Parts: sequence; C-alpha cells; structure tokens
Amino acid sequence: MEFPFDVDALLPERITVLDQHLRPPARRPGTTTPARVDLQQQIMTIVDELGKASAKAQHLPAPITSASRMQSNRHVMYILKDTSARMAGKGAIVGFLKVGYKKLFVLDDREAHNEVEPLCILDFYIHESLQRHGHGRELFQYMLQKERVEPHQLAIDRPSQKLLKFLNKHYSLETTVPQVNNFVIFEGFFAHQHPPARKLPPKRAEGDIKPYSSSDREFLKVAVEPPWPLNRAPRRATPPAHPPPRSSSLGNSPERGPLRPFVPEQELLRSLRLCPPHPTARLLLATDPGGSPAQRRRTR
Repeated sequence: MEFPFDVDALLPERITVLDQHLRPPARRPGTTTPARVDLQQQIMTIVDELGKASAKAQHLPAPITSASRMQSNRHVMYILKDTSARMAGKGAIVGFLKVGYKKLFVLDDREAHNEVEPLCILDFYIHESLQRHGHGRELFQYMLQKERVEPHQLAIDRPSQKLLKFLNKHYSLETTVPQVNNFVIFEGFFAHQHPPARKLPPKRAEGDIKPYSSSDREFLKVAVEPPWPLNRAPRRATPPAHPPPRSSSLGNSPERGPLRPFVPEQELLRSLRLCPPHPTARLLLATDPGGSPAQRRRTR
C-alpha cells in the first residue's frame, strides 16, 4: 500500500510499533523534514487507510481500526513496511497487526466461567498482492517476541477463515474451546493462566437437578423453635385440694361448674318433646273448659 508521502523516511524500521499516542518514531540521523510537515498527521493517515483496507478485505460494514480508536484505547499496532517496493523512492506498507489486553469471561473445557485478561488479536491485515510471501508470519512472530507470549495464550476477536488457517499452518492451533462471545481461544489457553478472580461452578445435567439440596433436607429435619412468646408452653390449671366454700354474698360470683358437651339439635328437640309439662301449664289447661284437645296440644 503506497502513500503520497515518504513512508520510508517516516517509518525508519522495517516493523514499527505504535501505541495510543501515535508518535512518530525517532528519525535516522541526517534525515531532514520540512518544519511545516505534520508527522503525526501522516501516521494517522496510514492508520486510517490500513483500517479501511482491512475492513474491505474482511467484508466488514465499518473499519475496526482507525486513528481515533487507537487514541481512545490502549492498543498496540505493529506496522510492516516493504523497503524493496518503492514509488519514486517513498516506500510502501505491507500490512499491520493490532493487539491489546481485554477483560473477558471465557469458558474452559468444563464449561466453567473464568474472568481473564489475555492479549487479544484485534485486527490483522496483509495486502492482497503481498500475501503468501512470509510477511504475515514475520509480523506475527515479531509480535510474539515483543509481547513475550505463546500463540496458545492469545484470544482472537472474530477471526476470519484465512487467519484460522494461518494459525493452524504455522503454530498448529486447531482445537478451539467453544465460547459464547466473538472471541476464539485454543486448547492450552488455561495452561499458564493465573487463578481467575471469579470462577463459577460447572453446569449440572438436567437429571442431577433436585428440588433442594442435602443441606436443605437436613435443615428440615431440625425442629425450629418459634419466637417468644409462642415458645412458652401453656400452663395447665391445677385444681385445689380443697375447693373454697361457696358464698352467697353479693360481692362474690357463684362458682361455675364445667361446661356440658355440645348436644346435637335433633337430640335436643327429642328431649324437649319428652319433657313433662310445667305445673303452671297443667293448671291453665285444667281451668279452660272450652279448649279443644288440639289447642291443648298446641299450647302444650
């Protein structure tokens, strides 16, 4: 990828490392640049154009690499230039690799959630005309040495099929650990990881799910004492050895005996019919000569 300014003078090394400040690297001795030329603006132009080319190659709706994104995140960008290809002695850019640390929740082989912060491959692009010439491996290997990581310790953000084949060919990364997000990790990712800050237990099979745990069952066996005053047992009244004598004075109420048991309604009516009439009722019936037997029965 070529630019209208001198890339070879702007990026003196074959591989240039840029951080969020996007500062131009130290220039070679004897190299002069007009004072009016903004070197940082040229760096930002290179970053923007590389991000657009990468998005187009991956069929993305918008670039994921730009100068503004670099300045707002702590990402590192490795830019590879081609010193052999020159356009009027200005040089060209072969490709770039962007990495950065991110906090992720990933699943291990037991489907347990782990909170980790690995180095992630965020964007990787080599110009179409310079692919399959070893430039991608050279750039990737330089990044591994600079960051001091192993390939299986990386997490890749939405890798393309070309990138997956590249990792399988050069680093034998084939078996992946399934995830629920867009990141891909490979077998051996947790081999050198520190204990996670938060780790959830693995999922249970549906057959092992029970309505309550064994601790709950033990809890149900223990009788729980109710709060006060419900926990106080009712006191039974003990009858006195010698009941007090009944008094007929007005100040004292008569002593009541125990209540009789409840009598059903039918039994009560039957007892009323069998009950003999009151003497006063007999006297009234005897002194009433005109009363008929039916009326007497009704009166009775």
